[in-house]
Amino acid sequence: MSINIAAFVSGGGTNLQALIDEIEKKNINGKIQLILSNNENAYAIKRGEKHGIESIYIGKKNFSDINERNGKIIEILQEKNIDLIILAGYMSIIDKKLVRLYKNRIINIHPSLIPSFCGKGFYGKKVHEGVLEYGVKVTGATVHFVDEGTDTGPVILQKSVIVKEDDTIDSLSERVLKVEHEILPLAVKYFCEGKIKVEGRKVKIGGLEDETCTH
Repeated sequence: MSINIAAFVSGGGTNLQALIDEIEKKNINGKIQLILSNNENAYAIKRGEKHGIESIYIGKKNFSDINERNGKIIEILQEKNIDLIILAGYMSIIDKKLVRLYKNRIINIHPSLIPSFCGKGFYGKKVHEGVLEYGVKVTGATVHFVDEGTDTGPVILQKSVIVKEDDTIDSLSERVLKVEHEILPLAVKYFCEGKIKVEGRKVKIGGLEDETCTH
């Protein structure tokens, strides 16, 4: 049985494209039924159009009241029978009611090894700026479930990236993004195959007991 997916976006949508590519290769037993954007000019919308995926803009311009906006989002997700929400570069706070309704069914990608360089203020290139300023030797990307905190939900997959001495924010960002494109589709694949089990803060993936997710 195929999993109905909604992708939430705000910008260019390269992680969305990575998901679309893997779904079209039949590597993921799911279908993106909806792209929801809080930015009406997001290039991610155009990516969806090229693949025949319905896109909806829900933001401050057409729903100025935040409660009405959040209510509309939930209404649309339920109409589409969405099983899984993917935050693919979605720059907005997820309503707590939505988090509760979709507990352990909202997946986010973050460009660092959580719990480092995450939480309030750490988003986009600010994450890589923090990594370089601190002087750590290793960073990476994390796929995690969304809870009511900021970047505090259970970790699904992580992969490391070596920080080079001559790295800039842009060069580091580019290498981390490549890792994001690997592990986000992989986490979605495992979810759609029913291999993911959450026990407290720990995520167990069936069949991976003898493998490492961080390398």
